Amino acid sequence: MNEKRLRLEGKVAIVTGAGSRGEGVGNGKATATLFAREGASVLLADMEIARANETLQGIEAEGGIASTIKVDVTNDDDCLQLVETVIERYGRLDILDNNVGNSFRKSVTEIDPDEWDNYMEMNLKSMVLTSRHAIPRMIETGGGSIINIASIAGVRASKAAVYTASKAGVIGLTISMAADHGREGIRVNAIAPGAVYTPMVSWRLSEEMRAHRKNTTALGTEGTSWDVAWAAVYLASDESRWVTGSILTVDGGSSILSRHAYTDAEIS
Repeated sequence: MNEKRLRLEGKVAIVTGAGSRGEGVGNGKATATLFAREGASVLLADMEIARANETLQGIEAEGGIASTIKVDVTNDDDCLQLVETVIERYGRLDILDNNVGNSFRKSVTEIDPDEWDNYMEMNLKSMVLTSRHAIPRMIETGGGSIINIASIAGVRASKAAVYTASKAGVIGLTISMAADHGREGIRVNAIAPGAVYTPMVSWRLSEEMRAHRKNTTALGTEGTSWDVAWAAVYLASDESRWVTGSILTVDGGSSILSRHAYTDAEIS
């Protein structure tokens, strides 16, 4: 019997936001870990290099291949250097996981214009900058897969105007990039997580809030970063070779129910 081939064997990936804020495992860390377990060589990008190094230690302890780089993904020069670095270290680029983002809870009458610009840069413009440098390199080796982390907040109200607007922008960007670059072998998809329990939100969630989050899902359970990461593995792999321009919802079914009013701590 032939030995089972790893799903990402021989592929090279960039994961932005590859570290976790605080204790626990965030979406980027989980995704990078699973990519490495499935055979990919992974460049771990993060503004806080210590966070990326922590992810690296876990991957190397399991025998995976990875390295780190400090990157500000809102800076175009940094994003160019990110892509050039992955080529220098691993010779190609097959997967880009755009994971950087943050939530911010203010209405348009409350938010300062500079705050708006900062969060739109982090949540949306960063994906433009990384992708614009990654796509030509992917084309050189026959194509690749880009995965943008959106949110179910991008398709329904979430009491956070800039977050909702930025994540809706991610969805629009995803389908536009898929249409623009499909004939060049580039697949572009998005993952829209629901109220996932991550280090980014854990500090502000009481047990009562967590119980409410579970109650808003069809499954009656709470998601974790690993659920988002497994979705990313699928979209990165050849199993999804005919999937592009799709928005993969990972929310336990909360978006199909009417009881979806968010608490102030629900955005993931």
